[in-house]
Amino acid sequence: MNILVCISHVPDTTSKINFSDNDTKFDTNGVQFVINPNDEFGLTRAMWFKEKQGAQVTVVNIGGAETEPTLRKALAIGADAAIRVNTEATDSFSVAKQLAKVAQDGNYDLVIAGRESIDYNGGMVPGMLAGLIDANFVNNCIGLEIDGDTAKASREIDGGKETVSTKLPLVVGGQKGLVEESDLRIPNMRGIMMARKKPLNVVEGIDSNQETTSIKFEKPAPKGAVKLVSEDNLDELISLLHNEAKVI
Repeated sequence: MNILVCISHVPDTTSKINFSDNDTKFDTNGVQFVINPNDEFGLTRAMWFKEKQGAQVTVVNIGGAETEPTLRKALAIGADAAIRVNTEATDSFSVAKQLAKVAQDGNYDLVIAGRESIDYNGGMVPGMLAGLIDANFVNNCIGLEIDGDTAKASREIDGGKETVSTKLPLVVGGQKGLVEESDLRIPNMRGIMMARKKPLNVVEGIDSNQETTSIKFEKPAPKGAVKLVSEDNLDELISLLHNEAKVI
């Protein structure tokens, strides 16, 4: 089985986020980048298929040379090869088109992507990718088994989960539950050393129109000060809830 895992290069959630150029661009200065968490769940599941079923696992990222440490980490975790598409990730559709070209050229049986990345949270790439390569698609995937050319997948739905059966080729949008956080792998020294010898191929992107443009970014408004009310002053509490909070 030939598996492609899509890897997004995203800011660590502990990083302080700022914007530049009149709040139109993300400022990367001083920001630590990591593998997108939803993608890491998918990569860990792909490692299971590699170890149990002998699958070949390739990771792919759309971006410049600055994303290569993230791909190297994926190789250290256990992926067999990496591909970097040397073009800027401008919007969801352009990213999906670049990934579709890689998926078609590699003739992959299974493509695992995160349901969304934690930077822009668009949540559109996996579905568009499946449409572009004419593959079956399961989003919000929390369980996946492969037997021959048949996949059994579970996905999260309102109020529960749904289990479906489908044929390969398949694109899944994975999330926590595909594996648990305790199953995630930290690269060891042997993996890091081996990653240096694994192929990281750089390919040029295809022409793709940018369909959307970010006009401006805004941080959430700071939370207001907390007002403490004595437990003996019920009238003041009711007044604040009615006149200021306007919830009663």
